[in-house]
Amino acid sequence: MRRLSFLAASCLVLAATAIVPSAPFGAPGLGVAHAQSAGKGPSGLPLPRFVSLKATRVNLRIGPGRDYAVAWLYTRPGVPMEVIQEYDNWRRVRDAEGTEGWVYQSLLSGERTATVAPWKAASGQEEFINMHREARTNARIVARLEPGVVVKVKACNGDWCEAAADGVNGYLAQSDIWGAYPGEAFK
Repeated sequence: MRRLSFLAASCLVLAATAIVPSAPFGAPGLGVAHAQSAGKGPSGLPLPRFVSLKATRVNLRIGPGRDYAVAWLYTRPGVPMEVIQEYDNWRRVRDAEGTEGWVYQSLLSGERTATVAPWKAASGQEEFINMHREARTNARIVARLEPGVVVKVKACNGDWCEAAADGVNGYLAQSDIWGAYPGEAFK
């Protein structure tokens, strides 16, 4: 087995981080949203933050510009996205499945939406998430939502989120949605 010198190993590490600057060591798993270094982007808005798709057709590009190839096409407005980087009028976003790419900022909305337990959608089991009338576990259940359903989020208090799904209003445990950070509160 060949041994690398310290200089050669350092060069390899630097080259790897230059190629993949968005994947720091110890990065969280796919689809998991964590507010890591809550700062502000060039727009003055916090990074990271949640937004939703505004347009019916949104191209997710591999780089910040129209000259970059389209990696993915979203065809449904309201899909929650996490903005993780800003460059000019472009936003680097991540969806609930962990797919990342660049979207033009005018195609995004500040309206908060969330995906219900996307980590349970691929399990193949019939598991439902309860939406309650009040922000309590023992409150009356007003709907049972399948994992992967997108809901409009009105407010969160750090433990519960007031949400609407297909005309039904209620409360979801904040830990059961992707679209609000753990402990995040907003109105």
